[in-house]
Amino acid sequence: MTHAGAPDHSPRPTAASRLATTLRERILEGSYARGQSLREEHLAAEFGLSRHTVRTALAALAAERLVHSAPYKGVEVTKLDDAEIRAMQDLRCALESEAVRILNARHPQGWPDAVRRPILAAIARVRELEAHDPDSWRLVETAHAAVHQAIIDAAGSPRISTAARSLESEVRLLLAGAHEHYGAAGLADDHEDYLRLLEREGPAAVRTHLDALTAHLVADSLT
Repeated sequence: MTHAGAPDHSPRPTAASRLATTLRERILEGSYARGQSLREEHLAAEFGLSRHTVRTALAALAAERLVHSAPYKGVEVTKLDDAEIRAMQDLRCALESEAVRILNARHPQGWPDAVRRPILAAIARVRELEAHDPDSWRLVETAHAAVHQAIIDAAGSPRISTAARSLESEVRLLLAGAHEHYGAAGLADDHEDYLRLLEREGPAAVRTHLDALTAHLVADSLT
């Protein structure tokens, strides 16, 4: 806590971190197309920054797998192919399934209110957006991802939670493509049903739930 009149020594965002934040949001909201080239010189001119600062920001996004270096093209916005989508879903499934296995072993008679409460709060946020801001898919997909993170966090395993959080940007990028196949309506109800299935069916419910999303995300290449 900073007392009145005392200097604030909390770290301030650098120009590179501020640029990374701006570019991240542009990518996740779809302002930059998947596969679009992000040229250092163009970004430096647009934001009035040095190419070194731009390079640092792009390196931060590359660490989050939101962009990647492409031979002869420079840096491009990540475009997940079917194999990458399935691999990401398999990883999410492994983490969430283990969290659910822990929860069901710990609470064989059903998850107590203390466990369910933060998950239901995350679902309530999705419901609020459905009612008041259904067209803001960036907010909806962030809230959607938060539901799954709340399920994982409920297991009380710091390692599993940290591993899941390390995927946050990739998961948001993955979910950002979901609205091309279905809207926000009914998302909260779906996840309330999902929560009930997790208690009854355990990890099998995780696989069924995530496989349904995978089918939507790869649908274009299957038709």
